[in-house]
Amino acid sequence: QVQLVESGGGLVQPGGSLRLSCAASGFTLDDVAIGWFRQAPEKEREGVACISTSDGSTHYYYSVKGRFTISRDNAKNTVYLQMNSLKPEDTAVYYCAKTDFCTWYVARWGSWGQGTQVTVSS
Repeated sequence: QVQLVESGGGLVQPGGSLRLSCAASGFTLDDVAIGWFRQAPEKEREGVACISTSDGSTHYYYSVKGRFTISRDNAKNTVYLQMNSLKPEDTAVYYCAKTDFCTWYVARWGSWGQGTQVTVSS
């Protein structure tokens, strides 16, 4: 059974850091794309970062470029999202999902995790 489980969210002050984890089961991180998305209250879900495991390429939404880093650990079958210089506008529920290739088109993604809350506040 394909499953993704997010963890690592929490409350952090502006300028702080968090590392989110997306643990995959039921499949291996080969020839797939794993993406991180977020959804703030009353806003649509938006893409944040994506990694294509076939060639290792990474892609970032403009609002997080230079602050967030997506990476993977094949041995642990886990994808990470390192978030630095966090801002209040980064507050949202963060989800990971799986598809065949990186795209910001949310409808292309599946196997969504349950999400993890990130709150950036002083």
